[in-house]
Amino acid sequence: MFASAPDSGNGNSGVSRSLLIPMRFVWPYGGSRVFLCGSFTRWSEHIPMSPMEGCPTVFQVICSLSPGYHQFKFFVDNEWRHDDHQPFVIGDYGVVNTLFIAREPDMLPPRFSPETPGRSNMDLDDVSSQMEAAPTISNADLEVSRHRIAAFLSRHTAYELLPESGKVVALDVDIAVKQAFHILHEQGIPVAPLWDSCKGQFVGVLSALDFILILRELGNLGSDLTEEELETHTISAWKEGKVHISRQMDGNARSYPRRLVCAGPHDSLKDVALKILNGNVATVPITHSSSPDGSFPQLLHLATLSEILKCICRHFKHSSSSLPILQQPICSIPLGTRVPKIGESNRRPLAMLRPNASLGAALSLLVQADVSSIPIVDENDTLIDIYSRSDITTLAKDKAYAQVRLDDMSIHQALQLEQDANSFNGQRCQMCLQSDTLHKVMERLANPGTRRLVIVEAGSKRVEGIISLSDVFRFLLGV
Repeated sequence: MFASAPDSGNGNSGVSRSLLIPMRFVWPYGGSRVFLCGSFTRWSEHIPMSPMEGCPTVFQVICSLSPGYHQFKFFVDNEWRHDDHQPFVIGDYGVVNTLFIAREPDMLPPRFSPETPGRSNMDLDDVSSQMEAAPTISNADLEVSRHRIAAFLSRHTAYELLPESGKVVALDVDIAVKQAFHILHEQGIPVAPLWDSCKGQFVGVLSALDFILILRELGNLGSDLTEEELETHTISAWKEGKVHISRQMDGNARSYPRRLVCAGPHDSLKDVALKILNGNVATVPITHSSSPDGSFPQLLHLATLSEILKCICRHFKHSSSSLPILQQPICSIPLGTRVPKIGESNRRPLAMLRPNASLGAALSLLVQADVSSIPIVDENDTLIDIYSRSDITTLAKDKAYAQVRLDDMSIHQALQLEQDANSFNGQRCQMCLQSDTLHKVMERLANPGTRRLVIVEAGSKRVEGIISLSDVFRFLLGV
């Protein structure tokens, strides 16, 4: 349905072929029936556009397009139209609007030459906000809310996160990688701290990302790591090899192993949250040592942003009026990654994949885009499922990784394997609407195991964006 024209600029890599960037097309000039047609449909199919709720003269539709150059027109009441307020050129199909989607987030659309006149003197984002009549919040109310949240987090400590009873799983750096990932899968945990008995310290963490890198390394023809070696390859040996792999990928100083970020039971919740955000990690170990040099510490807990958010929601549950931002709909807040509107720059496009895309393409996208999950959508961009980094540990069960090829297994097959392995009957995709308040979004994200919410359109469940725990905390703390 959304096949790209030959000039759409698709690359040759598996990720480029599978990567789809959702874009919102808007026709704000009324009509009875409005359709969208363009190079991405090979000018042969008309995509119906729907009137916005409360704004019957504004029609919209979200289409997932490949990076590159596209042309499009609107078919309004049996008449071909283009939007004078968006970039346009004269082409084979008369006057058509144009769109360029950058392959990389930091690329900018090309300038139009004098031979291809174009103009963009209407901000579609402003039109959308006027039509939806989204309430706005003053800077004063925003700063008051942030100050009260920061004050609360500063008064309370990580000690309050410790459960009355429970277990924390840690792994010795000398055990085999294969055994370690089997433990992660069996325990149902995405990450575990690493203990070095020689140093008497926790020296790092093993996460699902490590397993992804290992599987990709096994698939490389020039890899020094074989499936046989994986049986005896220790965690410490893998971590040393990971530095070499990272240097090849990044080629800069960021590749060097980072010092493990830990917190003490008396550190404030604000400090713990900032350590998670600044370290770009999912969890921070809470440790305590009675030794003056800090050696042989006790592992008390693994703190997460979800737990801290739960504390905020519980504290302000009956005094939400003291935080003006809580009643704001998320459509009026710069929160998360959203589907960009035509003409709107977006430095980090929302990536989505079809269920028939390969598992290898999904893993590459998770690593290269530095995201923890990817929405899986059908041809109408309706949310089907979501593939997360932690889902990869399913392949550790019964050495499933040895029987599959990443480029031959589809995401649909990988997700089916995940459901079969865990007998999962609940809802994997946690969703919200643009009209939901920040308070409602926070309460959902505070549920254990929930790390992100997919923003969908009411009724159709078309993906409109995604909000993560880190997005919420960066907004609440103003960082």
